[in-house]
Amino acid sequence: MTTTAVRSRTDARAGRLPGVWGLGLRRGALEIRQFFRQRDQVVFTFAFPVVFLFLFASIFSDDVEGAGIKASQLYVPAMMAAGIMSTSFQSLGISIAVERDEKVLRRLRGTPMPPAAYFLGKIWLVLVTGVLETAILLLVGTTLYDVDLPSAAGKWFAFAWIFVLGLTGCALLGIAISSVPDSSKSASSVVVLPFLVLQFISGVYITIDTIPDWMLNIGALFPLKWMCQGLRGVFLPDSAQVLEQAGGWEFGRTALVLGAWCVGGLLLCLLTFRWKNRRDG
Repeated sequence: MTTTAVRSRTDARAGRLPGVWGLGLRRGALEIRQFFRQRDQVVFTFAFPVVFLFLFASIFSDDVEGAGIKASQLYVPAMMAAGIMSTSFQSLGISIAVERDEKVLRRLRGTPMPPAAYFLGKIWLVLVTGVLETAILLLVGTTLYDVDLPSAAGKWFAFAWIFVLGLTGCALLGIAISSVPDSSKSASSVVVLPFLVLQFISGVYITIDTIPDWMLNIGALFPLKWMCQGLRGVFLPDSAQVLEQAGGWEFGRTALVLGAWCVGGLLLCLLTFRWKNRRDG
């Protein structure tokens, strides 16, 4: 091979466009920078579940009969699950709807960037904010509310897959529901209402044993209830299983439901996602 041929091949490699994963990583870095530049958004995103944890844990702090825990300890894993859904489902559902209404998506669609890179960028944003939110709530829970960190490796493994599957499923649902609002003005109402209802019927604000069975059965169709239950199984003693609807942590069923929502959420995204508003044709 001549020197000229080698140089031409090297130049071609140097000028090769980055792949989808590389573009997704760069897009994610941009999304993260834009997020942290909006200080009010950062403060409210991370403070909201912490404030609610403090309020509910302060109001309900008595011992739970027969469970070997305090009522305040129940709220730590529940708020962690709600925080995961907030940084994924709610965040993406609203932000993508706003970007669509402001024609940001339409402009991005007209660039050479692969569509998958845009979604990868959103996933990177959700992953970073979800990890930070969870770490903050875990720090508050262990220092203020006597929640013990798991000592068994199996519990940490369960925590990891609950976090990954829950975050992924809720992120995909957020992308899917972003196509429902007709404009950015209605995005918050459309996304926040179902999220708020799910928090009440999934054991976030109200303990499982005080929620009617028919509401629990509706909540069991969605990922939030299973994230709450799974995280309770990770961070609470086994004596607290008596509070669950089925009397156990049901890690296997939790993995099945969260995995199904990852697949179902992906299908919903493929079927419903739009790059422009309905009024734009």
